[in-house]
Amino acid sequence: MMTRIVGEVMTREVVQARRTTPLKDVARLLDRHRISGLPVVDHDDKVLGVISETDLIRRQAAQSASRPVRRFRVPMLRRAARRTDAVLRATTAEELMTSPAVTVHPEQRVADAARVMERRGVERLPVVDEEDRLIGITTRRDLLRVFLRTDEEIGREVVDDVFTRAMCLPPGAVNVSVRDGMVTLEGCLERRSDIPMAVQLTYRIDGVVGVVNSLAHRLDDGRDATVLRTGQTSPRIG
Repeated sequence: MMTRIVGEVMTREVVQARRTTPLKDVARLLDRHRISGLPVVDHDDKVLGVISETDLIRRQAAQSASRPVRRFRVPMLRRAARRTDAVLRATTAEELMTSPAVTVHPEQRVADAARVMERRGVERLPVVDEEDRLIGITTRRDLLRVFLRTDEEIGREVVDDVFTRAMCLPPGAVNVSVRDGMVTLEGCLERRSDIPMAVQLTYRIDGVVGVVNSLAHRLDDGRDATVLRTGQTSPRIG
């Protein structure tokens, strides 16, 4: 398989909370299962949000630093005071969770999920079905496992999936070497247009961090080979 998808790496048994789960119970769940966050779902298992140990720590810090609320004239300070007050009053998962949750679908590519995590600054992504019901969860650690493949595994997959299956080339037609995830391609392909396709397909292999293209070609089927300086096309010879 050339591209791993979220459904292959996600955890299916998900520790979760309900709307009304007390914060003390949330803390117990996090501690018992040694996780840093969990999704909050409704009665239909649809994801409402995510609550993490960071949320609990923020509430504890706000409680420790609480003092009589003053009436701020600056709108920004008033909004900050309202947010702090809401955190202080929170007693259930729904009242403290981050909402809406950032979710993914099981058929999405692992690489795309990793980009979502990086862009949104989250540690975990609830995985939902077509009706937004929770079916799993994936974490940074799950996604990282895809990129911890050996060079030998990557090399075999490049040969099998790119050159044998996709491009229908005989064994040994292209020399594939891998070092620290960097793939070097050496050999001679039939057509010039095959080279960019080979490079693109190689990049899609999970664990590949870069491609060194040392491929040559026998036939130049590019536009420059058939267009004269006058702009007229010449017939192919031979």
